[in-house]
Amino acid sequence: MTAPERSSERDAALLALLPRVPTQGWTMAALRDALADIGADRLDAELLFPGGPTDLIESFCDLADRWMEQDTPNLTAERLPNRVREVIARHLERLRPHREAVRRALAQLALPGRARLALRCTARTVDTIWHVAGDRTADFSWYTKRAILTGVYSATLLIWLRDDSEEDTATLAFLDRRLAGVARLHRARRRLTNRLARCRPGAQAEAA
Repeated sequence: MTAPERSSERDAALLALLPRVPTQGWTMAALRDALADIGADRLDAELLFPGGPTDLIESFCDLADRWMEQDTPNLTAERLPNRVREVIARHLERLRPHREAVRRALAQLALPGRARLALRCTARTVDTIWHVAGDRTADFSWYTKRAILTGVYSATLLIWLRDDSEEDTATLAFLDRRLAGVARLHRARRRLTNRLARCRPGAQAEAA
């Protein structure tokens, strides 16, 4: 999946913009003020982000995904579900100082006409989570896993936006419950698949 344009100038502008988003929103006016804050030309705003506010938001999502890759080079958990949990936990920890910016970004992505952009940003984030967690699946389960994690991550992010507990403990508890529910679903599906395989015609003869 193609990422938005990346450059050190765009990253520096986004980092300068983030403190202004809670009061000014994801706007070009806020970006121009942010550029002035770091001694850059205010007129560079449209040159750096010609797509306007949606370009800003998509680029921020991409930057956050790159932070995720930087923050989780060595995972301690052995099982893949636990590694996924660790990646998401570190991702939310990194975003914690920018919670209001994330909230405003999601509000913008929920506006009419932006469903495709929202889906694209979420899909890239979910892909990054799986990649950092060490999943290299290339078969049909690639789609299944990402569809499931999309639901888990999206729900967890909404809980996180309202979480005022210390170190996001309420959010992580919710994430643990969702991941445990997914694990139970997978175990039940495997049991059902095995039973159906034993019941198909000729299965007993083959076993004998």
